[in-house]
Amino acid sequence: MTLFHHGGLRLKGLRRLSAVIAASVMAIAAVSLTPRPAAAADTPWLSVSDDGYVSIGIPAAYVEANAGQVSQLAVEGNFGPSFAWAEYGLTRRGDVWWGALGPLKPGLYSYQVTGDDTKGLKDPTNATSVASKPLWSTFLVPGESVRLLADAPQGQGGKVETLTYRAKKEERSALVWTPPGYAAKGGKPYPVLYLQSGTDRSATDWLDLGRAKQILDNLSAGGSMEPMVVVISGGDGPADDKELKDLRAAVAGRYRVLRDPAHQAIAGVSEGGTRALRAALAKPNDFAYAGSFSGLLTEIPGGKPGPAPGPGVTLVRLYTGNVTDPAYNATVRLTKALDRARVRYEFDGVNPDGGANWNAWQENLIDFVPRLFRTVRDHGPSAGHGPLKGEFTPPAPGTTPTPFVRDGFVTFETTTDFKDAKHVTVWANDAPGGSWLRVPMSRDGDRWRVTIGPLDPWFYYYQWIVDRVAVKDASNPTKVTSEPNWSSFFIPGERSRLLSDVPAGRGGKVESLMYHSDVANQDRTALVWTPPGYDAKRAEPYPVLYLQHGSGQSYTDWVEMGRAKQILDHEYLDGKLVPMVVVMGNGNVPDFTKELLDNIVPAARARYNVSGDPSGQALAGLSMGGVQTLGVLKAYPGRFAYVAAFSAWFGDGTGVDAAAINKGTKMLRLYVGDQTDFVQPLFMGSLPTLDSLGIRYEFDGVTPGPHGWDVWQKNLIDLAPRLFRR
Repeated sequence: MTLFHHGGLRLKGLRRLSAVIAASVMAIAAVSLTPRPAAAADTPWLSVSDDGYVSIGIPAAYVEANAGQVSQLAVEGNFGPSFAWAEYGLTRRGDVWWGALGPLKPGLYSYQVTGDDTKGLKDPTNATSVASKPLWSTFLVPGESVRLLADAPQGQGGKVETLTYRAKKEERSALVWTPPGYAAKGGKPYPVLYLQSGTDRSATDWLDLGRAKQILDNLSAGGSMEPMVVVISGGDGPADDKELKDLRAAVAGRYRVLRDPAHQAIAGVSEGGTRALRAALAKPNDFAYAGSFSGLLTEIPGGKPGPAPGPGVTLVRLYTGNVTDPAYNATVRLTKALDRARVRYEFDGVNPDGGANWNAWQENLIDFVPRLFRTVRDHGPSAGHGPLKGEFTPPAPGTTPTPFVRDGFVTFETTTDFKDAKHVTVWANDAPGGSWLRVPMSRDGDRWRVTIGPLDPWFYYYQWIVDRVAVKDASNPTKVTSEPNWSSFFIPGERSRLLSDVPAGRGGKVESLMYHSDVANQDRTALVWTPPGYDAKRAEPYPVLYLQHGSGQSYTDWVEMGRAKQILDHEYLDGKLVPMVVVMGNGNVPDFTKELLDNIVPAARARYNVSGDPSGQALAGLSMGGVQTLGVLKAYPGRFAYVAAFSAWFGDGTGVDAAAINKGTKMLRLYVGDQTDFVQPLFMGSLPTLDSLGIRYEFDGVTPGPHGWDVWQKNLIDLAPRLFRR
């Protein structure tokens, strides 16, 4: 079964290459494979541009030498919405596994390579490492919003060292950051922040994934924080008051730190945040400052403490991500409990683009540290953060239809048919620009569920991947004729307005046109859109656009996937469209030019009141359909006065009559996606051919997105209003 494709033109010999990954978010099931002595080439497997595009090229020989033969390969990392862990399938091109993803938001990304679901590989061309995850590597997409994650100028940073101590008769360790200029002897002692990790995380994660050293170094270099000592413990760190007391004693015995509560702070992520709040609220005389980053506490420990956290508590500040963060609902409950008890606290607001992951916790640390051991004026939420809107509760299991869409967040749920499955993902065009990612789902009783988002308003399509087999969401009534496993959903908003249905009765009509194809030797069907008020007896024939699909698609795709009806309806009602007829034929034939001119065009003219004059005819297509379109232009210049190609290329200029093309073509407009569109190099390479031939054309730059419908919908939106106006 083939699962992966680029949406239009298939790669030779790779019909929609399967790129499914069954490793979970923590890649527990992946087999760690130690690279053999035969090293990979020095060329980086991942190259990251300053604007966030990731180009991937992995030598197939290296994969085979270290993992054996694999039928599929993927890079999995925090590439999903809200930096969720997701799987990006690669395409085999000769001796290289290839892919392109982006633009990624500025931030730190971690990843590993996985073959056939279970064979994990560390990128040997990336020197970074994650101590707790030996197969992971990292890279930083630069940007102003993450400038504090970059290394501080040399000589301006603090130091990190390991502190070994005993707790409950066991040897433990913690990491300790000391500020620039710290000296073990002499001078004033420092306040101290105890920074904790979640149960399943290590202290080194705060350095490798949380970028704590870079954050602290940069805040210190910029004078944005008080000099302090920061003690970092992992999930195996202090779990109760006794263990925390042992750690504090060890720190006091080795470092020059203040010991009074006013100069003690505690914070943590996930369960570490819960422990931090318990320490501050249950024993308010121990810490003056407490921060909970995605903490899971839902009630006040030890009962009602009174109108304040305690006589010595200066700050309790809460942080949570969006509804994909398990702490979201917990924070809703906790803030209600604190409000009822009249406990003073600060809330950083809901991070709209953050879940329960290190990208969000980096922001939390950046916000929290400058508030410690000093007077600050700003006690409100971070910029762009919003209020809690009550608990997020998806519909009860078994509710149909699916998926469930709310405020840009989408909850997917399977039926009970896959209760015995081992790994289930949802594969959708939810990556930046509309590329395709697989997000792992979690078992929920006898079903699988996941909530992702926020997704921008747009049209989305997806399928389940159940133990490496593509399956349709049977609870979603939508269908895609050419891809039976696909389902779709729509997120409304101004950005997606042109893809939405117009009010009933106001749009045009889509009808089936039957015709006989002597090229295919069979009866075939085209879909035809006629504008509102179409008059079959109008004296002046309507101009007509012949709109073609791509490889592996058919005449239904422009309606079912391209949203052509919605686009044309809206642009007509907006007054942007010259009234026209649009014919979407079947281009799956060996001789498209003959099929178009001898079969599709005559059938359309026989049934509809459309023009046969070149000035009233347009031809456009995507991918394979775009190549076919340009082939018609070369063979019959002037037959169609308006010509457009989406994600296609002109090809060889031999025998092309440039003068005839220029004379008979009022508009030749070309479109292509960004670096993630695999056709872009061919497209760009064809422009010099057009220039050398002197053929006039329009190209307004790349359309953001891959070789897929997100791009082609935008292309049609741009093209249609330009037709028949010259």
